[in-house]
Amino acid sequence: MRIPMAAFLPTASGRSGRPLIGVTASVHGSRIAWWANHLALRRAGARAVRITARSPFPIDRLDGLVVGGGDDIDATLYGETARPHIRIDPERDRLELNALDCAARRDLPVLGICRGSQMINVHRGGSLHTDIHEIYLEAPRLRTVLPRKRIRIEPDSGLYRILGIAECRVNALHHQAVDRLGEGLRVVARETAGVVQGIEAAAHPFLIGVQWHPEYLVTDDRQQALFRTLVAAAAGESTVIAAATA
Repeated sequence: MRIPMAAFLPTASGRSGRPLIGVTASVHGSRIAWWANHLALRRAGARAVRITARSPFPIDRLDGLVVGGGDDIDATLYGETARPHIRIDPERDRLELNALDCAARRDLPVLGICRGSQMINVHRGGSLHTDIHEIYLEAPRLRTVLPRKRIRIEPDSGLYRILGIAECRVNALHHQAVDRLGEGLRVVARETAGVVQGIEAAAHPFLIGVQWHPEYLVTDDRQQALFRTLVAAAAGESTVIAAATA
């Protein structure tokens, strides 16, 4: 069962000058990831609140949402068999599915990071490769916060318009990735071996998922533009939203 909607009771908007962005995380998740996201959002002009299954926050008070990285998603949510050696967090899965339900009803801008990109796909009925190295045999086995993996970005995508580049290097902290696309989504970035690295929904004001971790690429202004564009969309700057989805 999903977390009752009482956890997301409607209240007044979080807008008071700076947009309020929620960042989902595991109860036992890395505080480094939270502070990296918090810093990126603060630099972009937003306030941030950490949301976990044990510390929920009313989604109706948010102006935007970051679905963060972390443990694998329960494979039974997309029709696969759960693997016993994979660490999952069912409470967080339920939290994020409900948060994405609420965000969809309100047309909140949403950025999915690593696991968060995968969760956007699962929320829309898609599936995942439970281990990319079983499918993409040539994919490098990288696990690093440094930009060591080369990706290509579709030039007619919102992601391209935000980053302003067709190829770049990103970091890699994952072993799963998008398989079957969810409803209304398109692939907008892949790595050289073919693994999906970016997805987005053209019919949504701002719904983008990236398989890498831009919050750790603090000196890369192009990557930080993801947070700036999210915050601008959360602030209701329609010109920025149009530029990201046209």
